[in-house]
Amino acid sequence: MASSVICRETQSRVSSVLNRDVKQYGKKYMFDCNEETCWNSDQGECQWVSLEFPQSVKLSELKVQFQGGFSAKTCRLEGCPKDGVFTVISHFYPEDNNSLQSFPIQEAPAVDKVKIMFENSADFFGRIIVYSLDILGEKAS
Repeated sequence: MASSVICRETQSRVSSVLNRDVKQYGKKYMFDCNEETCWNSDQGECQWVSLEFPQSVKLSELKVQFQGGFSAKTCRLEGCPKDGVFTVISHFYPEDNNSLQSFPIQEAPAVDKVKIMFENSADFFGRIIVYSLDILGEKAS
């Protein structure tokens, strides 16, 4: 049974934070299970989130909740082993709305790091707002 592979030891990084205001819009708010907090990127092309897991994982599903008007039109999920090079695992195409959206990941290799590239923002300035982000899967043996 797949469960969240994001844990306390998972290290996350983001491309930017709106006005560098991490207290109000920082990356931690994607993972706090609070529907009133969010990560808000600054403006610019191709925002991203990267995650480094404490051990190798096999991914099965990505879940993301954007703010309508600030979603990505096309997204790319990349992954790599511990000291490897990122390769594309899948592309997905979110709808521009506020609902929690799920994207199955087919036949993904075991990875230690993932990077989610948010391309073509619905926002004219390229900002992305994510209320919730989760990746389901299992520990690789």
